[in-house]
Amino acid sequence: MSEPLFDRIALIGIGLIGSSIAQAVRTRGLAREIAISTRSPETLARAEELNLGDSYSLDAVDAVEGADLVVLCVPVGAYGAVAKWIAPSLKKGAILTDVGSTKASVVRDVGPHVPEGVHFIPGHPIAGTEHSGPDAGFPTLFENRWCILTPPEGTDPDALARLTKFWEACGSNVDVMDVQHHDLVLAIVSHLPQLIAYNIVGTADDLETVTKSEVIKYSASGFRDFTRLAASDPTMWRDVCLNNKDAILEMLSRFSEDLSALQRAIRWGDGESLFDLFTRTRGIRKSIIEAGQDTAAPDFGRSHGSK
Repeated sequence: MSEPLFDRIALIGIGLIGSSIAQAVRTRGLAREIAISTRSPETLARAEELNLGDSYSLDAVDAVEGADLVVLCVPVGAYGAVAKWIAPSLKKGAILTDVGSTKASVVRDVGPHVPEGVHFIPGHPIAGTEHSGPDAGFPTLFENRWCILTPPEGTDPDALARLTKFWEACGSNVDVMDVQHHDLVLAIVSHLPQLIAYNIVGTADDLETVTKSEVIKYSASGFRDFTRLAASDPTMWRDVCLNNKDAILEMLSRFSEDLSALQRAIRWGDGESLFDLFTRTRGIRKSIIEAGQDTAAPDFGRSHGSK
């Protein structure tokens, strides 16, 4: 861009998402300065080796000093403590946002600590891989992916417009929705598939006599794809489950009912019901490809050498 959107961006946490934001900001000239903070000395040192920022600190307060945009990139379970710690140092007029997969919990945990004059706009870039840490990031992670913003009532429209422009400049399509609706939607499209993957791979692992040989040796693409999901950061997904439990439990209940119906169809040889279900779900896959959210290529649209 000819002119940066922000003078100083502070990234609190520098895993896959934080690293990808830093690289997108750097390559697209979205800020004059990138300040990075994480509580792990090893992770901070690695971020510096990768030249992800302009300043580095173990204390988040140092990073947010003078920042126009502050992005929480830590697991959602840590949000409350981090928000309380940095709140007194947030610059008036700054935008405080996040990248968490739950939103009602973010409003609950962060909202009470936000000082007067700071624009609090929770966000969720729907992008990622099974990898974690600063080495996992790459600048094109957000391209043609959705970022959902959930501005509280009374949010300053200019601040919302600036944050929208930021995510668009990172390559994202931006949508705005209510926090409760976000959490319900993500429970079915993200959280439930993740739990199913963890459960299927866990079940296979419980069958030790099979897992140690045949399951690994003869894994078809379906099981391989489940293991990719099941390799995701356990801390992040533990926090997601604990902070979106109502919506997740609702979706698990619905899924259990549908699974029981599928079980009955197989038990009673109801081929018509099976064929109708498989035809309907095949159409969903086609719609996702047509929407540009994946390709028809194998391995989730990635070449074998990519992240």
